[in-house]
Amino acid sequence: MSTAISRRAFLGATGLAGAALLVGCGGGAASSSAASAASSGKALIGTLATEDLLPFWVAEQEGLFQKAGLSVEIVKFQSASELIAGVSSGDVNMAMTDIMVTASMFAGGTDVQMEWVTLGTNPEQGRFGIMVGPDSSVKTLNDLAGVPIGVGSNTILEYVMDKLMESAGVPDSQIIVEELQKLPVRYQAMASGQVAAAALPGSLLALGEASGCRTVADDTKGDNISQSVMIARADFATSASGPTDLDALRKVWDEAAGMVNANPEAYRSTLVANANLSDAVKDTYPISEYPMCEMPTNAMVDPVLDWMKGKGYLAKPLTYDEKTGKFSA
Repeated sequence: MSTAISRRAFLGATGLAGAALLVGCGGGAASSSAASAASSGKALIGTLATEDLLPFWVAEQEGLFQKAGLSVEIVKFQSASELIAGVSSGDVNMAMTDIMVTASMFAGGTDVQMEWVTLGTNPEQGRFGIMVGPDSSVKTLNDLAGVPIGVGSNTILEYVMDKLMESAGVPDSQIIVEELQKLPVRYQAMASGQVAAAALPGSLLALGEASGCRTVADDTKGDNISQSVMIARADFATSASGPTDLDALRKVWDEAAGMVNANPEAYRSTLVANANLSDAVKDTYPISEYPMCEMPTNAMVDPVLDWMKGKGYLAKPLTYDEKTGKFSA
């Protein structure tokens, strides 16, 4: 089953505990590869096969990087753990990820900072939700109180699940995790009735809906729960060409995002080619509206940090500065 890894699903296939192990060995002095990448003047942007990076896929296709005088390489990773390791080692100096991953990496010793929101300046951008199988009798989130829901713990998917259940009035003690880290396994367990429900990204929600499954709730209405973000290693951001390159990259993003927003269907083939959408949804999958570059705000980041601390996913609290995109301990 070929599926895209959708908005904020970056950690759907791996836990923050694993991320902490990876980034824990990345603290301290920069490795030789990190120093080389930072000083090369080349933006090496790590990503999974995800819709979140569509404006940069378009920029690559349309020659916008070259037009802006930028040297850019988009590096695809096969798994979240590999991408985290790539950022930590300096094999890439930028990445598309989420707030939780960025905070975890910083706490683990990799000096990274957020540069702009790639999806999620409003709830309608991207989609996360809780889905049940075609034969399920579940009608509302309250029907799932005390019932195990398939999700990966220590992930942004768990965060969104908790927030959706909380908004429905379900107490924390009645939100039960069925540990299923791998997204395809989780989807199949839900669809076959092995688990009552699953927290899934937009691509798998769309696939499930095309197959008779039902989305009980998603995050496209109400509070703006989560975002995907572009991050940079601090050694790249503060290198001789870093600030100029980042400014130019923001302008390219804005130009490409404007092109997608003005005529999304013109770039469906680009999305399908790079996000590996399932054949069942590739012709109908809704193409998101992409935001112009803006820094993640404290209103976006602080609730995630509070949740991570409350769950024990951060050993020490972090503070975020929305003016700089930086964390501090």
